Formats: sequence, structure tokens, C-alpha cells
Amino acid sequence: MTISNADQHDRPPGHWPGLSARAMGLAYLLICLLPLALAGLSRVAPLDRWEAVGAGLGLSGLVAMVIQVLSSGRFQIVSGGMGIDRIMAFHKIAAYWVLLALLLHPLLYVLPTFQDDPALGAERLRAYLTLPGYRSGVIALLALAVLVVMGVARGMFRYEAWRALHVILALLALGGGLHHALAVGRFSALGALHWAWWGAGGVVVLAFAVLYGWRWARLHRQPWRLRAVENKADRIWELDIEPAQGTPPLRYRAGQFVWMTEGARRFPLFDHPFSIADSPQRPGLSLIIKEAGDFTRRIGDLESGTAIGIDGPYGTFTLDRHQGDHILLIAGGVGIAPIMGLLRHLVASKDRRPIRVAYAAGHPENMACLDELVAAQSVLDLKLMLISEAESADWVNPTGFLDRSKLAELLDGLDPSRTVALICGPGVMVTNVSDTLLDMGLPMKNVVYERFDYAGGLSARQDRRRTLGFVGLFMVLAASVVVWSLRLA
Repeated sequence: MTISNADQHDRPPGHWPGLSARAMGLAYLLICLLPLALAGLSRVAPLDRWEAVGAGLGLSGLVAMVIQVLSSGRFQIVSGGMGIDRIMAFHKIAAYWVLLALLLHPLLYVLPTFQDDPALGAERLRAYLTLPGYRSGVIALLALAVLVVMGVARGMFRYEAWRALHVILALLALGGGLHHALAVGRFSALGALHWAWWGAGGVVVLAFAVLYGWRWARLHRQPWRLRAVENKADRIWELDIEPAQGTPPLRYRAGQFVWMTEGARRFPLFDHPFSIADSPQRPGLSLIIKEAGDFTRRIGDLESGTAIGIDGPYGTFTLDRHQGDHILLIAGGVGIAPIMGLLRHLVASKDRRPIRVAYAAGHPENMACLDELVAAQSVLDLKLMLISEAESADWVNPTGFLDRSKLAELLDGLDPSRTVALICGPGVMVTNVSDTLLDMGLPMKNVVYERFDYAGGLSARQDRRRTLGFVGLFMVLAASVVVWSLRLA
């Protein structure tokens, strides 16, 4: 169950719901090893050491697949403290681990036979893949493989079709895997592990009921209403949304995001993530959205009064979570949305800290909210830098890319070690700017960015460090599974 918005808002600044990255990593290890501990309570015929490792990989891989639903399902109590970048990177790498573990599961089972008699080993593997008793496991493995391939090739699918297929394949993989464990699992026929798999199945059913049942009902029971749509720049629109009668206001922190859908399509499969471009001190909600896909190209055509579904808030791209004596806000293109939310809140709060803002876009006509950005300088200790990638006859501000020299100009007079930078924009820009800021002396914990890119990436230094951390976690898990499995032999 997610933590309510009111509970989240009432927590003191700096406290965030959900597990920290370290706590989640430790919990992940313990839960993935729990089936092996329960398997040790079962009395079964002795196993060859390779069979034992194959069994251990199957047990840990199956429970890891169940965890995938919880870690990526917007359950604040699980992942509310990690941020969407870290959650999706973990989800992706964990999927590779699950697929590898479950692929090795049958292969290691037949390895001892194959070593003694290759023909008999091949026949045994063929039996695992074709006999009716093992069919649910084969279906689960195929569904999982397609899921991972679809994740790698997500750009080839329409977003909503990809999400629908993702849900269907996930249910096939989970249902087939749990049935396989209960039907033919050597350690799962009786005892504590048998009932643990029934409990895991209950967790999956409950999770999907919350994701696509309770949240669907809430989108209709607590609707929002579109008050107005305003064109802010070329193909960029600002939506002014207010709670409908009976819907409580959204309690959020500046910089967070929501999942939004509209009209009769208010169903979790059809929602999309958008940053909040507003201050929590203002009633209602503002979203700045660029026409960039099948859903967003219709944004400007929405009519006032349209019913809007809002699920949130989510995210850790906030100054409450990442504090500093000096503030550097950097936006590229439609990345101005959360930056405007942060800036509007700083204006509403009359924040006294030195603030620097850089806003870069391909052309001057792509820039939104320029009047408001300029006006903020009269309220805040704010220095504003506007950058157009392309030159223009009437453009008197800097052109080109946001490089080290421009960042040095922005940071002039600020202590990098006491500065927090929040960056939102295209992937290449985020990578270059974040790495440059690290070179200029900002602590890594003070360089913050948030992307809605399921493909992830290894370009930025922080991405590589985070990925190495995840890989290290799964190496520890693999070693632990081998050690525990050999105790079952």
C-alpha cells in the first residue's frame, strides 16, 4: 500500500518515504535467499552439486521476478526514496539477472547427466522443454525472454502497446513460474517453501489489483479537471489543472512528477509521467508538456473541462531532498518543466539563497516562460543565462552548447562544494553537464538529474558508478546463491 499524500507531506524536510538504496539492496539479497533457506527445511533425495546450484538459481530467480513487480510498481514504501532513474536502472539490470538465473536453472540440472552421457543429457533437456508437466515453466521462461528483449527494443513499440504487452507477459512469466515451482519443484511440493510460493502468488495478485484496480477506481473517484491550456512556445503547452469537486488537493514537493491521463482513457495503462511545473503553495496543478509522441501531440487540442486522471506525486528531484547553500538549476528543452516548478516555489517562498538558472534550447522560439524567468530576478538573488543552440538574427544571448566556460560563468562567486545542481533535459546534455560539474568541484551527491528513460544509459559518470554498484550487488547475490545451494547438495 502506498503512503498517503498527507502522510508524505507531514514528514519533516529531509525525510523521505521508502527504503534507501542500501536498505533496499540488503532487503533484496535477504528476500532472494529466503527460498533457499526454506528449501533447506525440506527432505529430498540428495542432489549433485550442479543440480543444487541449478535449483538455487531457479528459487532465487523466481522470487526476484516477484520483486520486480514491487520495485517498479510505484509503491512508495518500497522505492519512494530512490528516484525514477535509479528505480528503472535497477529494474533493468535485475531483469537480466532473473533471465540469466532462470535460463541456467534447467541447464545446470542436466549438466551432470550431460557430462556422463551427452546424448542422455540432451534427451533429458528435451524432456524438460517438451513434457506437459514442465510446460508452465517453459511458457514462463519464454515470456520472460520476450519481456527482456522488448525492454531493450522499447523504442520500436508504441508506448501504450508496449506497456500492455509488458503487463501480459509479466503475468504469464509470474503465473507460469509459480505454477512450475508448485507443480514440479523438488523443494516446493510440501512444507514452508510450498506455502511461501502461495504467499508470493498472493503478493502478485494484490500488487496487480492495486496497480490496475484500486488506482483505476481512484482515477475515476477522485478526478481532476482541465481549467485551461496555454501555448508557451513552439509545440510546448502548459496545462492548468484543478481538483474536481470532492477531490482533495495534491500534497507534493516542488520538482516531483505525476502520472497523467485524460477523458475516458483514465486507466493506469494509458497514463504518462509529467513533471509538476508548479509550487505547492498554489492551489491546483500545472504541467508543461511538449508535443513529442502519440499522446502528447494531442495535448493542445484538449478542451477546458476535460476530466484528468492524476496519480502521484512521485520522484526525488527536489530541493527538500537535495539541499545546498547555493542553487544551480539547469534546463534543456522541455526539461524546463520541473525547473519551473522549483523556481516558482523559490519565488513563492522568497528564498534568500543565491540561485543560478541556465535554460538551453535548440532555437529561441523553443523557449517557454521567458517573461516569468526574467521577472523572478526581481524577487530572488537570481542570475539567468538563456542559451540558443542555433544562432538567430534577433538573439542577443549566448549561443551554442552549455559548456564548461558558460558553467564557470554561472558558478562565478559560488562555492562549488556548497552548491546543489538540479538538471533536466536531453540525455546528451545531462551527461555532459553533470560530468563537467563534477570536474568543477561539485560533490557527486549534489549533482542531481532525473530522466524518464527506461532504456537508461552508461554515459554519465554517475550512471556508470550506479551501474557498477548494481552489478556488484548481483555478483554478491550470485555468490551467495552458489554457497547456499551447495549446502543443499
